[in-house]
Amino acid sequence: MPPSPHEPGPAPYLITREQSPPNLEFPFCHLGPRVTPTASFYVRSHFPTPRLSAGGWGLTVGGAVARPFRLDLAELRSLPARTLTATMECAGNGRVFLTPRRRGVAWELGAVGTAEWTGVPLSKVLERAGLLDSAREVVLEGADRGVLTDPLPTPGEIAYARSVPLDRALGDVLLAYGMNGEALTPNHGFPVRAVVPGWYGMASVKWLTSVQVTAEPFQGYFQTVDYAYWDTRDGLPPQLRPLGAMQLKAAVARPAPHEEVPCGTVYEVAGAAWAGEAAVERVEVSVDGGRTWADARFLDPPTPHVWRRWRLLWHTPTCPGRHTLVARATDARGRTQPASHDPARGGYMITHPLPVEVEVRERPR
Repeated sequence: MPPSPHEPGPAPYLITREQSPPNLEFPFCHLGPRVTPTASFYVRSHFPTPRLSAGGWGLTVGGAVARPFRLDLAELRSLPARTLTATMECAGNGRVFLTPRRRGVAWELGAVGTAEWTGVPLSKVLERAGLLDSAREVVLEGADRGVLTDPLPTPGEIAYARSVPLDRALGDVLLAYGMNGEALTPNHGFPVRAVVPGWYGMASVKWLTSVQVTAEPFQGYFQTVDYAYWDTRDGLPPQLRPLGAMQLKAAVARPAPHEEVPCGTVYEVAGAAWAGEAAVERVEVSVDGGRTWADARFLDPPTPHVWRRWRLLWHTPTCPGRHTLVARATDARGRTQPASHDPARGGYMITHPLPVEVEVRERPR
């Protein structure tokens, strides 16, 4: 495929959304290779980055297991490894587009990326520990700690922790020590992090130090107070449920918001689409705010838990004016993105088509 005249070079920086703790966004208009370079991969932190060393790191495995144990990094790396490619998205990606404004980091489009992760399947570690019949969930705890006051105050200092159901933990979850062929960086979880393919990034706990199997649902802060949403089903009153699988989504990378596009030319609109549990089968793009739609062309084959980049040639108008571009995806189960954001999701799972406004202008003579 010949290069596009609108194809960007490497992203020169990450956008700082918060400096301390570091929350850094990939400039999504620089979407290029299917695998995001590590230096361009977004960073989501809740507490300051812990200072950990390879030699001093250890992982405690316990709870509802027959053989609790602890292993160091050398032992972990001696176990059979697996490398998988997975797209990871912050559950609040796109929050800046919500009205009224929601609490949380003001992500635009770039709190998402795809990496090649290398590590040991969590299932192998749990197999060594020996699960008891009462095992129900697996709690992943990181070394990062701190005190929070919003949305509720914590009872002093707490560690970041999330759980995954046992059947998910026994699937393709990794205890990853490698990212894109290199060791993890400190901001991306060095020396070891969890990677839960197909789930929002809050489940992929960084700086992992503890794996605890529980017989009861985990009720931690980041499982119930934060990273939860209101759900109504089976005729019951609304109840809070923890976030899990990523939802279907397509996003426009180029043109960038507020970019100036020349009149009377062919512009290659570019973007990516992803989902948690089902493959993306179709992407449609509108250049008139959703009145009409055209099918985009995929650059990538469908791969579990990996985004598909897409392109669409736009014959720009001959007259200047403002235009709103949006994209929407449909998955292999026939589901399409919702037209608007569900208020029950709060500031999370922002999956409705997000508008990209651009100015079509006359080309300089």
